[in-house]
Amino acid sequence: MPTLTFLGAAGTVTGSKHLLEAGGQRVLVDCGLFQGLKALRERNWAALPVDPRTIDAAVLTHAHLDHCGYLPRLAAAGFRGRVFCTAGTRDLCTLVLPDSARIHEEDARHANRHGYSKHEPALPLYTEADAARALAQLQPVGYERSMPVAPGVEVDFINAGHLLGSAFARVRCEGGTILFGGDLGRYDRPVLPDPTRVESADVLLLESTYGDRLHEPDARGERLAAIITETAGRGGRVFIPSFAIGRVEELLYWLHRLEQEQRIPVLPVYVDSPMAAGALQFYAARVAELDPDLRPASEAGHAVDGGRSKPGEREACRFGTERLTIVASAQDSVELASSNTPAIVIAASGMATGGRVLNHLVRGLPNPKNTVVFAGYQAEGTRGRLLCDGARTIKMQGQQVPVAARIERLDGMSAHADAGEIMRWLSGFVRPPAITYLVHGEPPALSALAGRIRRELGWTVHVAEYLERVELPLGARQA
Repeated sequence: MPTLTFLGAAGTVTGSKHLLEAGGQRVLVDCGLFQGLKALRERNWAALPVDPRTIDAAVLTHAHLDHCGYLPRLAAAGFRGRVFCTAGTRDLCTLVLPDSARIHEEDARHANRHGYSKHEPALPLYTEADAARALAQLQPVGYERSMPVAPGVEVDFINAGHLLGSAFARVRCEGGTILFGGDLGRYDRPVLPDPTRVESADVLLLESTYGDRLHEPDARGERLAAIITETAGRGGRVFIPSFAIGRVEELLYWLHRLEQEQRIPVLPVYVDSPMAAGALQFYAARVAELDPDLRPASEAGHAVDGGRSKPGEREACRFGTERLTIVASAQDSVELASSNTPAIVIAASGMATGGRVLNHLVRGLPNPKNTVVFAGYQAEGTRGRLLCDGARTIKMQGQQVPVAARIERLDGMSAHADAGEIMRWLSGFVRPPAITYLVHGEPPALSALAGRIRRELGWTVHVAEYLERVELPLGARQA
């Protein structure tokens, strides 16, 4: 009987890894980094519970680090199989994985230079060479095209509406179907399409990031407009730690819209992330995969890189603002961080765990005129979560930084479905799965969503535990 082992995203929202064993084959679905609490991050350094050399293939649902960011480490440890994903996921991984490697290498160099690591010397989790090796193993597959990934195991990808290229991975083996939900997108949001309806699966893995709450209604961007207007009125800066892929696009969409509707002052907007700049181009190139209502390029009429765009770039980029600048070099980023001129600064990473946003926060948090806006989920133990929970000092770059700036949170801009949207998507099933495993959530969300599914749908639900191994009831029922 096929088995599934939960190697990550069990009792937490990070580190997605699910090992499927069927017919003598081993297939790893998702290969994400653990983030947040130290106890979770230490799992990235520990040996994987299964020898990577024995894994026959891998499947990625999308290109966020908590789903793909461990892949270079896996390749460095001896995994040599192909990694199946959509073309959009492949494109974004070419940005995400080398960037992640550079951050690991830079963090190690910084720790060695300033002597704040307990290790001598501090080493990166993986290198750019490891990332390049992993990228060479990616095998892009179109949506809804069945592809054999190992003998007796096939997968097809279904658009999940969470990120460019994001997908549910529907795996068929031993006479049954397993639907790996990845991350579930949202309904009636700009930029991305609604998540695709799925009618049946024998086994379902379902995320539960927001399983215990509903997103605040803010369809017209009113809170974001108020935050920007108030901060500009104080002469301050708005800093938005952002996931470099996915979230930046929606932020720029809203900033452009609010400017056009004259609901915010026209301020300099800086995107301080080379990876985000590259992602914008991939989004523009794959507009057919985005929301049907996304305005065409001819209506954009905005400049890229502060008006210094090359011929054709205005038409190619479908996201922007009146005074948008893409910050390319590290030196330009340092100079931007040293300025106090009112502006909106969008920089990675989204949970303030690393990257260029730390330079801005080190200088910006002590100033009460400034505002820091978190526009996505903040995992337990991350700097973003600590700031949202009211921390008055925060450790960054080896120093304690006082927090005087205002801290705001906009969960309504999240790319994850809330509890109501999850239930809406589940209502599309014409028959219940034999069992639904809840993953990718913290304990309160997992418990709340499990109770709601049992109560409202009458389904069999199990909350997955880390390293738990279960037998899958495949082939016992027919659609």
